[in-house]
Amino acid sequence: MRTFLISAAALAALAGGSALVAQMPSPPGTKDAAKVTGGTYGIDGGHTQVVFAWDHMGFTNNMGTIAEPTGTLVLDKANPAASKVSVEFKIANLRTGVAKLDEHLMKADFFDAEKFPTATFESTSVKPDGPTGAEISGNLTIKGVTKPVTLDAELYGAGTTPAMMGGKENVGFVATGSIKRSDFNMSYGVPMVGDVIELKIIAGFQKQ
Repeated sequence: MRTFLISAAALAALAGGSALVAQMPSPPGTKDAAKVTGGTYGIDGGHTQVVFAWDHMGFTNNMGTIAEPTGTLVLDKANPAASKVSVEFKIANLRTGVAKLDEHLMKADFFDAEKFPTATFESTSVKPDGPTGAEISGNLTIKGVTKPVTLDAELYGAGTTPAMMGGKENVGFVATGSIKRSDFNMSYGVPMVGDVIELKIIAGFQKQ
């Protein structure tokens, strides 16, 4: 009898949980370009990060992140090519998950973070590519060196947050590209450690 009562209680809890899940609203963001409106957006630092990957001696493809940037996105819905994006990252926010490596990356061999605490990207052109994509070119500055970079961006989602979360318009993109770290005076370990750095940028913006 005791086993039956426990099983019945478990089934009731499961049924209640299923009902709760069924009542949950759908996510407000969807990959619908029609939901994107023009205007100025601020970066959602808590949901924006650069994921970077590099080759280590031909054995592994390792990864790290830089998160919590600041910046703005100006979207011109009538003329997407006139849109602009500006981003600043704190090098101190870089993490690989390996403490000693993180410490080394802050040194002069790599980012020299004490002397150059930030990295920036300023767009110079935006070329629409289909209904949800764009080629974004701009100037990337790392360690005091500025080089042109081109990123392939794709809309991930757009919509308005629930009223209890502010009811503001949000838009998110995923962009990919690559750079050579030697272009930014970070040649330490090349070619044993790869020169080409693969980039994946997860970018969230909220309308101001």
